[in-house]
Formats: sequence, structure tokens, C-alpha cells
Amino acid sequence: MARKEDSELFIRRHYIDGEEPCLFADDALPHEPVRATPVLDPFAVFSAAGEVPYEWDLSSDAIFWGPNVAQALRLRDTDAVSTGAAFAKLVDTDNVATRASAVTQSAAIDTGAGVPFQVQYSIRPDVLSPQRTWIEDTGCWYGGTNGRPRHARGVIRIINERHEQEQQLTRRSRTDDLTGELNRQTLFESLTGVLDTCLRTKSSCGFLLVSIDNLARINEAYGYDIADAVILAIARRLNSQMRGGDVIGRYAGNQFGIVLNQCASDDIAIAADRLLTAVRQSVIDTDAGSVAVTITIGGVVAPRFARSVEEICMRAREALDMAKARRRGSFVQYIPDIERDARRRENVRVTEEIIAALNDRRMTLAFEPVVETQTRYPIFFECLMRLTKADGTLIPAQTIVPVAERLDLVRLLDQRVLELVFDELVQWPLLHASLNVSPTSTANPDWWTGFVSALRANADVAPRLTLEITETAAIHDLDVTRGFVSRAKDFGCRIAIDDFGAGYTSFRNLRKLGVDIVKIDGEFVKNLPRSEEDRAFVQTLIDLAHRLGLATVAEWVADEESAAILSDWGCDYLQGKLIGLASLNRPWVTQRPPIQDLAV
Repeated sequence: MARKEDSELFIRRHYIDGEEPCLFADDALPHEPVRATPVLDPFAVFSAAGEVPYEWDLSSDAIFWGPNVAQALRLRDTDAVSTGAAFAKLVDTDNVATRASAVTQSAAIDTGAGVPFQVQYSIRPDVLSPQRTWIEDTGCWYGGTNGRPRHARGVIRIINERHEQEQQLTRRSRTDDLTGELNRQTLFESLTGVLDTCLRTKSSCGFLLVSIDNLARINEAYGYDIADAVILAIARRLNSQMRGGDVIGRYAGNQFGIVLNQCASDDIAIAADRLLTAVRQSVIDTDAGSVAVTITIGGVVAPRFARSVEEICMRAREALDMAKARRRGSFVQYIPDIERDARRRENVRVTEEIIAALNDRRMTLAFEPVVETQTRYPIFFECLMRLTKADGTLIPAQTIVPVAERLDLVRLLDQRVLELVFDELVQWPLLHASLNVSPTSTANPDWWTGFVSALRANADVAPRLTLEITETAAIHDLDVTRGFVSRAKDFGCRIAIDDFGAGYTSFRNLRKLGVDIVKIDGEFVKNLPRSEEDRAFVQTLIDLAHRLGLATVAEWVADEESAAILSDWGCDYLQGKLIGLASLNRPWVTQRPPIQDLAV
């Protein structure tokens, strides 16, 4: 066992230069004595820095420490650290790495310069307090003739405060600030680990996506502080229902994700019901009073129904959406649906085709004529979007538009169509054209900004342009549509209501909107010769439109018999198969009177 005196002498031999201090300054005369430079005690320097030097002789297992070891480690007896074996008894067993592992288990070979190491670990010395002491151990080990460790030299530093700060930073990087639960990234990491285990062991797990119902209303009614209190309270209630091994994390603002270990289809339903009950069984007390809250849950079992984290989240989201559509405060488990999966694949395929066609400039316009009923003279051309595949084949519009509207891609299509139509109007000064504007674009400030910029750059275009908005778009938000119509007409454009009769817009609303043209839905026109009800409806509609000073266009006119009926009733314009289907050709070559001269 190394005595304190032996340990100090051993350390001094390696840390103190034994030469006498210089007594004369270099620029002083030999006979002029100067003040001697004081010799610093290296142990005082180590002590001031909070460090303790040591040397560990592996052959005898003796550790020679600096004299400040008892003070630094708060030891009653230095014998507790006099050997490697004794020191190891103080080291916490849950440390990943220690000095012993860094030295004795090193795979390196010392070639003469030593092998450096640096590890952090905790010890529980026989001190006044049983708390852990965290140490940073930095040094080098030196090998014998075979290059393997023979002795080690180093310095230990107590890093309790720094370790706590690092732990806090780690916790903050892995947890949600409000609830203290795992954040989204760490939740995904946990889900990845559980899924990997299930795939390896052929077991199953569950994932629940929990959404707090009507949190936006709570924000509006009580304020964000109360909403945060509700989120925190629900997090605690959910956490209280977790089994050992389950994991909960904040998935989004009002959503939590829960990973259920060893969970089958029956188990996930039981777990979800337990969570629903825990939240709704009592109100949440806040500074603003009691708040009643419910949650809605979507869940999926993996890897049976999802074999990746992306699939798990996507299918849990689908189940959650279905639960919300069914009833708030309920649970839906994802079950494969052949038709739904086919629609999803079709959505993905069409989306890719739309994006590729836009990027490759494979969108063109087709032009469908609208003619004056009596003379069959073309008045304007409706510009219709056409997308082609890379091989030149046409992508049917009926497959494009519904998907584009569902996935919010229609704004991209509208923007490109707007550019193409303006190109045509600028290139052909005699062209009068109409442009379909989706409900999304009528309320989209970006579309309007592009539209206004194009009009200001081409002042003669507005009187030759008619904007067509569907009846369903008009009634979706009457005030927004009225503002859109008013601004467009201020620039000189015409406004047409497309597919009129398919929705529920009254003629009173038509007057409020201030539109110029009513396009009668082709569903009522195509059977005019054979349907008395359709004839009554269309005749009444034409008569009322004229009384309001609106021009009328009959769509889907397929035969001369229908055209004759419409002519007798005074329908202003015709459009459809009889007149000519949409074509990529540009049929306008002669002067035509503008539409305002022929409108009622």
C-alpha cells in the first residue's frame, strides 16, 4: 500500500523539474543580485485548478496520487483509492466507460509515445454526502516491451456542475419544453428501436396518435397560457396510464405519440380506451376555471400493418382522421382497405405526373369555342388545361383536377394556366378568351398578385378576358367571391358563373356578385329534347338571367334539335360538341365582335 509521503515523492519526480531556479536575470550584471524567482508548488497549482495528478502502476496496481486527492474527492481515508482495485469499488457500476476500461481494455499498442485517453465516470466515495461525484479522467498509458499497458499517468478533475449542465442540455435536446415528455425526434428514435426489435424477434408493437380536441377553441376562449396548461395536464394523464416499457412523446402542437411495446390488435384497443377514459373522466382545473377536454386517437399495429416509421405515422394519421370524421373523442384502428390503398396509389401517381409535367413544361392549352346562337359566330374561346406525359400521351383532365384539388396542387396548375392564357392573349390581339379559376385561387393572394401584375403589363388584355368561377366556388364564401369579382371587373374583365344550376346559388346572390354571364350546367342541357323537367328548368333560368341583365351560355350542346330549342328561348351563346370540342389548334383568324356587344 502506497503511503501519502511515497505518493507525493513519486508524483514530484514526474511533475517537478529538479533544477535550481535562476538567481540572475539575463540582462543583469554578474555582480548585481536580483530577487529570486519564487518556485511554484505544482500541487498548489493542481489544487487551485481543481485537479489531482496520479500515476497508476499496473504491475503492482498501486496508484500514486497528488496530496490534494483527499480534499478533491472528499475522502476520509486515502487508502480507499490507493490501488486500482480499491478505486474500482468506488466507481458506479452503471458507467459505460471508466479509467480501467480505457486502459486495460484498449485495443491500441504503445509504440513509445504513449496512448492518450479521456473518460467521464462517476464514483460514490466514502464522503459526507452519498451523492455521486463526476470525474473527467485525462491521461496516457504507456506500454511495456510488448506494447501493452504497464503504467498510466493522468489528471482527474471534478466536473459535477459541468456534468449537470451537460445533462440538462441533453434532456432539453430530447424532451419537449412544455410537457417534459420526449420531443418528436426522440419519439421517432424510440419508435425506430422498438420496431427494429419487433422485426428481429417477430413480435408486434403499437403506435397511438393522440389529438386534443378543439384546442384552437380553447386558445380563443381562454388564451394560450390556459391552452398550455391543458396540454400539460393531458400529458400527465396520458403518462399515468403508461405501462412499463411504453413511451410517450409530443408529436405536434396538440398531438402526442405513444409507442406500445408488445402490443397486438386487441391490446391497442384496450390501451386507447384506457387513455380516452383517463382524459374525459374529469375536467381540468386551470387558472381560468374548469375546462372539459376530450381526445381522439388513431392507432396502428406494426409491423403487421406498417413496416417502417414513415408508414406507421402515415397510417396512424389516417386512422386519426377517420376517428375525427366519425366522432370526436373516439378511437379508430388502422385496418387495410384495398380501395383506399388503390386511391392513395393513384393520388401518388397523379401527383408525380402533375409535378413532372409542370417542371418539364408539358402543360398546354386547348381552346373550345363559344359561339353566338343565331349566327354561330365564335365570340370567345374557353382555355382548357391539357397535361401530357413524357411519351406525349394526354393525361385525362378528369383524373388531374380532383387529385389536384384534394392535395392543394390546383394553385400550381392555375398559376401556369394563367401564364399560358396571357401569352396567347398578348400574341393574338384579336383573341377573346375565358379562363377557369379554382376556388383555391379566388382566395389566394399570390394568384391575385400574379394576375394583377400580368394585367398591368398588358393593359389591352383585360377587356378580352373572361374569368369563369364555378357556382360551388361562389357560394363557398360569398363575401370573398364578391370581393374577387369586384376587383376583377375594376380592371375591365368579364365574370362568368360556370356550371350554373349544379349548386344552390340563388339569382339574388347573382345580383350581389355582379357577374356578367351565366353558363348553364351541361347536365341540364344534354337531354333537352327528351326531358320535360330539364326544358322547364333551362327555359326559366334563361328568362330570369335576361331579366337580371345577364348573358347566357348553354354548355354541352350536342345536336341541332337542342340548339333550336335554346335559340327559341333566347339563349345567347352555345358551347359543346355541336359547336366544336376543345382543340389544340388556334382557329381564330378573323376579326370578331367583342362579347360585350352581343351580351344581353
